[in-house]
Amino acid sequence: MRKLFVGTSGWAYSSWKPDFYPPKTPATKFLSYYASQLNSVEVNYTFRTWASAKALKGWCDAVPDGFSFAVKAHQRITHIKRLKDVAADVTDFCKSVSPLSSAGKLGPILFQLPPYLKLDEERLRSFLGCIPSRIQAAIEFRNESWFTSRVFDTMREHDVALCVAESDELQVPEVVTASFAYFRFRRSQYSELELLKIERCLRSAAQQCDVFAFLKHEETAEGALNARRILARVGQRERIAS
Repeated sequence: MRKLFVGTSGWAYSSWKPDFYPPKTPATKFLSYYASQLNSVEVNYTFRTWASAKALKGWCDAVPDGFSFAVKAHQRITHIKRLKDVAADVTDFCKSVSPLSSAGKLGPILFQLPPYLKLDEERLRSFLGCIPSRIQAAIEFRNESWFTSRVFDTMREHDVALCVAESDELQVPEVVTASFAYFRFRRSQYSELELLKIERCLRSAAQQCDVFAFLKHEETAEGALNARRILARVGQRERIAS
């Protein structure tokens, strides 16, 4: 089995005590404890503001080797300019997260599109040409018009992953378009049977390529606890402990 990274979209939640974080854990130690239990996190912070080099170094120092930070691209690229004429913005954003890359802890960059942005193949092609080849990139389409074989083929040409996301409103088809897979599980609740289905899905995908999967973060610790259970079931938590 290839590498399987599982986590949540964030870690800085004091409300996760005591179910996930031990009761006396200070906020400054949340990330290091999180990284002792899970092996990846999706950073939403970078969607609204660029993290400083000092902050990124602090994140890297808090986690062990083998931990991966997936980062959400800035809204200027995806929501304000909506992928149009963003070559310089993409370059600048990739440079801004280079401390993670230099530390060997940068996972994919997620470009999450707004629901109102509909299919535009020419815009997509132009945007994909802006992404540096050294960067693992994933796109989360939130409008069904993008789910076409032509779009998927275009993404394969650039080795960009289709983010397979599910929510209460939308289900993205499970299509592989890159040398890695990216999943987001965003439904409001998951039953035990549904968690077992997620586990089987990730286990199957990891037979073919590295997999990144993130469960919905909430004020409760449910997402983090479910992520930890999934890692334990597929035998990946033992690798963190070692």
